[in-house]
Amino acid sequence: MTRANKTNTIKKKLLEALELSLGVVTTACENVGCNRATYYDYYNKDQKFKAKVDELQNVALDFAESQLHEQIRDGNTTATIFLLKTKGKKRGYVERQEIQHDGSIESKIIEWTPANQKE
Repeated sequence: MTRANKTNTIKKKLLEALELSLGVVTTACENVGCNRATYYDYYNKDQKFKAKVDELQNVALDFAESQLHEQIRDGNTTATIFLLKTKGKKRGYVERQEIQHDGSIESKIIEWTPANQKE
């Protein structure tokens, strides 16, 4: 097997392992038998491989969102609030911190006396 064929085989196996591990690089590398440095070398130097990995990240995100929706269906109030705070911002579901500033500045002038003189 040529070096190019071996590299392509490893990349293909990495993509399959990444899909199964929902994008967890360490798990995928362990399953394929390559180290993380090899994975990142492929990721940084091969634009096609990078694009496929990035697409898999969207699949993992879709899975997580589906789990969130299931929790909402099951009546999980925290999950509902989370979704509204993140996806419902345009509809006003945000928490805001209000900082009130009245523009005043307080200063103290201390009169010098021998008692408060520092040595």
